[in-house]
Amino acid sequence: MALVAGAVAFSGTGAATLNGDELATISAASRSLAGLWELARNIDGHFLPYYLFMHFWIKVGTAELWLRLPSAVAIGVAAWFLADLGRRLHSVRAGVIGAALFAILPSVSYYGAFARSYAFAAAAVVFSFWALRRAVERPSGRRWVAYGVAVALVCCTHLFAVLALPAHLALARRGVLVRMAVALGIGGLPAVVLGLVGFGERHAISWIPQRGPEVWLKFPKMAAGSTGAGVLLFAVALAGAVVLWKSTAGRDQVRDDGSRSAGARQAWGLGDGSARAERVGGEGDGFAGLDPVAGEGGRWAVAGVGWLVLPPLLLLAVSQLVTPAYVDRYLFVTAPALALLAGVAVAGVPRFPVPAGVALVLVGGLLAASEHVTVREENGRFENIPWALRVVKAEPEDAIVYGQSQLRAGFDYYADAAMPDDVLKTGDMPDADGFGYPERSEVAAALKGRDRVWVVWRGTKQAGLQGDSVPRVAQVRQAGFEPVSVKHSADLPGLTVALFERKPERKPARTPTRTPTRTSARK
Repeated sequence: MALVAGAVAFSGTGAATLNGDELATISAASRSLAGLWELARNIDGHFLPYYLFMHFWIKVGTAELWLRLPSAVAIGVAAWFLADLGRRLHSVRAGVIGAALFAILPSVSYYGAFARSYAFAAAAVVFSFWALRRAVERPSGRRWVAYGVAVALVCCTHLFAVLALPAHLALARRGVLVRMAVALGIGGLPAVVLGLVGFGERHAISWIPQRGPEVWLKFPKMAAGSTGAGVLLFAVALAGAVVLWKSTAGRDQVRDDGSRSAGARQAWGLGDGSARAERVGGEGDGFAGLDPVAGEGGRWAVAGVGWLVLPPLLLLAVSQLVTPAYVDRYLFVTAPALALLAGVAVAGVPRFPVPAGVALVLVGGLLAASEHVTVREENGRFENIPWALRVVKAEPEDAIVYGQSQLRAGFDYYADAAMPDDVLKTGDMPDADGFGYPERSEVAAALKGRDRVWVVWRGTKQAGLQGDSVPRVAQVRQAGFEPVSVKHSADLPGLTVALFERKPERKPARTPTRTPTRTSARK
């Protein structure tokens, strides 16, 4: 399933064009180590570990497929750990079905073909739960070290990925509490450092609007990438939590009786004489993954639900108490929990769990089919720069002005023909403290002698032509130009490409000359 999930994610890497965030990855990773450090001191400091990795990765090249390959591999890794975690918690079937459901999520296809750290964050979170499971299952120094490393990886992949870690506390119990706390404390040190850095750079996310509790209604779609599949899997996932909760009672009954009844074998999908499943903590199906600790299934039910719902709840709290920060992509780490719990629910079906699992995968895939197509289109990342380049029909002496200077990076990346003159650019390298480029401030002077100028901005037509959110458009108008053609890429916020032409010179109105009236002099 790891290969399937990775292949599904990778299947969209060459179709959708890079968006602004991915171009920012290229901009950051292309700098020297000293330049990268300078950037991190001003913006995106919490992305520094990912940027460092990509700094060495792009030594080979910056083609779309190569840039996005690490994310697809991370999705495959996440699917592998998810499958094994499902096996340890319930059964092999639960793990396989959970990994299959994870693979069909449009959100997985999106972030698995996205040159940012979100797929890494999801893989690290799954790894952390898997490592904690092993450490609690059979405590040893080596396993607790592995758990601490997993926590550190979570902290390094994305700052808000740590919002899944409080769900680990549901598994704290006497006997492992001290070692678990030590591993969490040491592994969580990067989160403290990056959190302080992020707080100091909160101006970088000032564009995020304040959100209210209504965002929770969209949470299933956010996690799955599809409303239909998300609602269906969310309901099934809650049933999976119930299955885990009830597993403790079933396990205790088996231990007390000393044998499995036919009903118990049927409920857990066990055949007669399943010797491997008899071993607590063994490798078989059914009760194999349950710990010899009362209430362990219930603890994992709480942990699984916490993994699913705590990140959005805590992120909204951060937004209300610190600074607006609620963005859907920060919560992709919940997608594996959605798939895992749904897989457990289907594996717990009393009869025909395998056909039920296949049916759920097929139905979920059909409900999400349109979203899978969308994320694989050229405009799948909602910033279609190749489309904008096709709109620009440059003539000699044409100029181009970018509404946001960082858009220049995308045009430089994709342009394969002569472009209009970039009259505002004063340097080829981006700003040391950000992703914009140094530009002239006197737009009118830069456009002197030009009759046509192309203006490109991120946002709608109205944002540039009627509002004041794109100052460059107003400055072009003040320089004596008026729009003659405006096109938008049909998504939100999307890109707008407008052609402005210089207004005809208005000749001053001639004041009619009054002809003196000749009068005859009479004597």
